[in-house]
Amino acid sequence: MKNFYTNLLFQAQRLYRHSRQGSYKTKERYFEAYKRFLKFVGDTYNLQKLQSISGKHLSAYIDYMQDKGYSASTIKTDLAAIRFWYDQIPNAKYTLPTNDEFVLERRKFGNVDRTWSMREFNLMIAECWKHKRDDYAACLVVARYAGLRLHEVLRIDTAIARNALKDGFITIKGKGGKIREVPINESICIVLKKHLKTTPQGYKLFVPKDKQTHIVKTEIQTFILKYRKKVCDEGSARTLTFHGLRHTCAAEWYSKFISEGKTEHEAKLMVSKLLVTKGKM
Repeated sequence: MKNFYTNLLFQAQRLYRHSRQGSYKTKERYFEAYKRFLKFVGDTYNLQKLQSISGKHLSAYIDYMQDKGYSASTIKTDLAAIRFWYDQIPNAKYTLPTNDEFVLERRKFGNVDRTWSMREFNLMIAECWKHKRDDYAACLVVARYAGLRLHEVLRIDTAIARNALKDGFITIKGKGGKIREVPINESICIVLKKHLKTTPQGYKLFVPKDKQTHIVKTEIQTFILKYRKKVCDEGSARTLTFHGLRHTCAAEWYSKFISEGKTEHEAKLMVSKLLVTKGKM
């Protein structure tokens, strides 16, 4: 089996040896961060050339870091490191998006409650409909009831949607090729059927043909950022994010498993399987 990370690292080491930019300490610190990024894109995308790194890889890596609980400062430092080395790649194919083109959290949430109340969720859906963004509303529904990350929702194409409606669960391919099967409810079935009617065969349901996925992702995050204060429960200290819908779904699954007689450990394990690895329930 080909080791894509080793190949990327070999190319990066050549950049390092020939680099004359920055101090020794800066290069060392940035190179360690760059290696973490290369490990991610090598394992996730089977990327073979540094020149092929693009905005979608940066966007996915931001999701990964936020999912792992990296602090806002760590994320921004890692992004600076990636750009530092990307600027030194000869014949790079793309221009990487700036931080302003992503919605980066300003602080680390840690153990702070990130779930949405049903009232908040319904009000945000109403905002989507009010602004004629049925596609945004559909993405919120899928994330809320299937616990999917935003980039996983945007990856759904006509084939995935049809299989989900036929099987009763959606098949998600995650990092390292890991597969998980997540059950879908009637709300998800409704939005999938609706968008299948207007999406050409082979295309993604929630990404227009003329747009890149990472741009759509940022637009949805920006929409939530714009209206979250309006829909937030009075007196709530929670900060609503798209990723918080994943937490909401996880909390609901956990409560369901507990009510069915599972122990805390069993319930947490079952939720983990639905969120991370292969685990059809």
